[in-house]
Amino acid sequence: MTVTEQEVQQAEKRMAALRENGFAVSARYDRRSARIVVNLSTGVQIAFPSRLAEGLADASPADLAEIEITPAGLGLHWPKLDADVYVPALLQGVFGSKRWMAAQLGAAGGQARSRAKTAAARENGRKGGRPRKMAGGGL
Repeated sequence: MTVTEQEVQQAEKRMAALRENGFAVSARYDRRSARIVVNLSTGVQIAFPSRLAEGLADASPADLAEIEITPAGLGLHWPKLDADVYVPALLQGVFGSKRWMAAQLGAAGGQARSRAKTAAARENGRKGGRPRKMAGGGL
């Protein structure tokens, strides 16, 4: 596949636009707070618990401390973990892939307790509990 000069220029414009909102100039792991701390070119500092980011939750402090910043400053990389975080996504509160984020939200929703959920579970129990799955997926 041949890349044209025009395509290169368009890609450079997109990257420049992303960098206008800030790019990482430094990043470190703070052991005391168990947070990743990122300083941006805009003077903004963002810190987030490492457990919130895809690929970082079960990592050792030594592995979390080894952070590389991509040349454009738009990505953070943990070589020992083979984990990456996209800085523009961090600014939007996105800490991983769509699939991973959906799984995290689903797990949180499943653990949530509310009066409505409790009442529905009791009503379901009165009816004999959750219906059994049929072999072959039929009704």
